[in-house]
Amino acid sequence: MSSDALQVPIDMRRLRARKLVRTFITKGLSHLALIATAALFIIPFLWLVVTSLKEEAQVFTDPPIWIPRPILWSNYVDALTTPAFPFLHLLKNTLFYVIMTTIGTVVSSTIVAYAFSRLHFKGRDTLFMITLSTMMLPGIVTLIPTYILFRWLNWVGGYAPLIVPAFFGAAFNIFLLRQFMTTIPWELTDAAYVDGANDFVILWKVIVPLITPALLVISVFNFMGTWNDFFGPLIYLDDLSEYPLVMGLYAFRTQHSIQWNLLMAASLATCFPLIALFFVAQRYFIEGITLTGLKGA
Repeated sequence: MSSDALQVPIDMRRLRARKLVRTFITKGLSHLALIATAALFIIPFLWLVVTSLKEEAQVFTDPPIWIPRPILWSNYVDALTTPAFPFLHLLKNTLFYVIMTTIGTVVSSTIVAYAFSRLHFKGRDTLFMITLSTMMLPGIVTLIPTYILFRWLNWVGGYAPLIVPAFFGAAFNIFLLRQFMTTIPWELTDAAYVDGANDFVILWKVIVPLITPALLVISVFNFMGTWNDFFGPLIYLDDLSEYPLVMGLYAFRTQHSIQWNLLMAASLATCFPLIALFFVAQRYFIEGITLTGLKGA
């Protein structure tokens, strides 16, 4: 066998080895960058957890104390049972606010998206473009006229200004669902029409089961956004007994001397339902985003 014939396999092995080294270095650097980025986000959360377990005297120390001595689990009991932060009552208000707005957003956006995707009527595309254009209008621009309207309706001071608009759809959710629905074969709806089904039956028994991943996505988005909503309740709610959790935290901070360890414990308890929701719905949430991205392409 000639030396040239032997040289070819050796060169191929070297090329493979170099390629493996480059791939290893590239992936290693990518993972290091991702770990560093994740650390920037997780360090504040770790500090929140650590501070919630400290004595008050250990909160502001130099150098910082990362391992509390001792670990005070009782901070959570003290924070959630203090009269300044009625956790269960605030949680009830928050769940009412979140559930009602989520139901309103999902139902109304689904109906409007069905009309834009499956029905044919004059001016449909124009109305759809007008609906999309509202996403370019900042909410702060419509704040004053909206407040005046709700004031005229005598709704200010209750949950009506926060919940009722959810039953009139949201432009982004309508767009998301409409793009998803346009990919559903028309043969399914045509077959339902032949069987005598009307549009409402087709929507709830044919379309909705097929767009469940997209519905889960907008439900999670709305749940998280409403749970963390501070500005809306601040503007429209006057009675402390109607405050949601985020407003309760604000009142707990401003009406009493700040005990940072208890405030962090209350903040973590407020965040816990969202963390639990993410881990429970993570699979369906990612699946919904993936399918929506592929179908909406």
